[in-house]
Amino acid sequence: MADTTGNTSASRVGEADSRPRKSSWRYIGPGIVVAATGVGAGDLVATLIAGSNFGYTLLWAAIIGCLVKISLAEAAGRWHLSTGRTLFDGWASLGRWTTWFFVGYVVIWGFVYGAAAMSSSALPLQALFPDVMDLEWWAIACGLVGLVFVWFNKYAVFEKVMTVLVGVMFVVTVYLAIRVTPNLADAFAGLLPVLPDEKDSILNTLGLIGGVGGTITLAAYGYWVNAKGWTDTGWMKVMRLDNRVAYATTGIFVISMLFVGAELLHSANIAIASGDKGLIQLGDILADEYGTVTAKFFLIGFFATSFTSLIGVWHGVSLMFADFVARYRGREELKGEEVASGERERSWPFRAYLLWLTFPPIVLLFQGQPFRLIIIYGVLGAAFLPFLAGTLIWLLNSARTPREWRNGPVSNAMLAIAGLLFLVLCVKQIWDQPWADFF
Repeated sequence: MADTTGNTSASRVGEADSRPRKSSWRYIGPGIVVAATGVGAGDLVATLIAGSNFGYTLLWAAIIGCLVKISLAEAAGRWHLSTGRTLFDGWASLGRWTTWFFVGYVVIWGFVYGAAAMSSSALPLQALFPDVMDLEWWAIACGLVGLVFVWFNKYAVFEKVMTVLVGVMFVVTVYLAIRVTPNLADAFAGLLPVLPDEKDSILNTLGLIGGVGGTITLAAYGYWVNAKGWTDTGWMKVMRLDNRVAYATTGIFVISMLFVGAELLHSANIAIASGDKGLIQLGDILADEYGTVTAKFFLIGFFATSFTSLIGVWHGVSLMFADFVARYRGREELKGEEVASGERERSWPFRAYLLWLTFPPIVLLFQGQPFRLIIIYGVLGAAFLPFLAGTLIWLLNSARTPREWRNGPVSNAMLAIAGLLFLVLCVKQIWDQPWADFF
């Protein structure tokens, strides 16, 4: 059976051994990776603004967001382990429409996301070292470092680096949450499901629930499970513990930033910008309130948050793209064992998509983001999670999945809730686009 420390040789991966492994903390890994990748600077800003606008009122919504994502990631991991097949192989079995959606998504999404991820990683570096070089060149440097790192390292090294960066994120966010001295009585009151008494409060609440940690990275979780060397049902208990750790970690990040927003911004009636620049503003506010050292410490955590999202997408989505190409080239069935062997990470499609994420987006850094492309990017991004939830319900309630590992009532309910939630957010996102200016 495959080792548990990363990619293994093909000969070992091929050995059949589905004996249940005892759930143990020492196996944890893919969950840390998906938590680090899924929580980007944008998620922290959204939660910070929620705390700034509503105090602790929506704390319950942030927690529900973590529970919803647990169900999605668990379902993706369960498909990989119970069938031995990859998620893209499952999608392909549902019809060619899934392939066309995936291709359109990863090509357009990857182009725009590449520029966004590089800029997000560059912002804290420019704030820390303002006189070294311009933001665009910091962004290019971040992209190239991510490219080289993922190109020359396999999953085991990738996981270790992600774990270190998550440790930095954890220390910084928890330190800030303690530093602002949260009102624990108000925080506990925020666990009651109450809507803010403001216009569009329902949609704002749904947006916070849906924005807690991850989009396509939830689908990549099953690939990271395989890359770890977990390829059969013997690892199911381990995977479920790993997944819970992932979203407990995500919950800590999000709740910590909600505390900061509620105490530092809401109480002082301070507004910050949406997007990554809101975190730069927060750095300035922290410098005024607590001194330069705290502000720089926060910027280090901001960089760790952004860079883990960058290299996580560079690795995870490239794995998925390599899987798509393998299917397109006529492979009848795509096995998790091939991911575990490291075969995908050495393939030309994996590296081609890495190059796509890195070099074409550099144009956007200097020329701005094309209006029509951004609209299509927003629509495709909004549609991905309803697509993921719907297809997982389909796959895990059909004969494609062994009977004992199919969805039970709780799994079906959680996935259905997730699907409906993301469908509402998708419709709102499409409705809000400036279509009159598109044509």
